[in-house]
Amino acid sequence: HVQLVESGGGSVQAGGSLRLSCKASESRFTFYCAGWFRQAPGKEREGVAAAATEDRNTFYADSVKGRFTISVDNAANMLYLEMNTLKPEDTAMYYCATGRPPVCPTLRSAQFNYWGQGTQVTVS
Repeated sequence: HVQLVESGGGSVQAGGSLRLSCKASESRFTFYCAGWFRQAPGKEREGVAAAATEDRNTFYADSVKGRFTISVDNAANMLYLEMNTLKPEDTAMYYCATGRPPVCPTLRSAQFNYWGQGTQVTVS
C-alpha cells in the first residue's frame, strides 16, 4: 500500500511561516481526499485542513482558517500545507493522511486509511 512521507517541519518564531510537504511513495498515486492533522503533547489529534481533489473543495479548522492553505499536486504525488502567521499554539507533530471517505473534505481522522510518520513544528 502507499506510504506517505512528510517533510518541512522545524522551529520558527511566532509570526513566521513554514511549508509542509507530503510525498506519496507510488508514482501514479492520486490524492482523492487528503488531510493534515496535528497532535500536541498531552492533547488529542485534531484535524487541521482537508481537500477533495475532484471538486477542489477544502475545509479548515477554525483555529487555522485564513492562516493555513492545503494544496495537492497529483502530477507530482505531493500534498502541501502552507502555514503562515504561526502561533505558539500551532506547535505539534503534523501528519498527512489520505483515503477515500464517503464525504470529503473531512477532518474526521477515522475516515483516512493512510498516514505519514509526522513532522514536528515548533513555534516559539
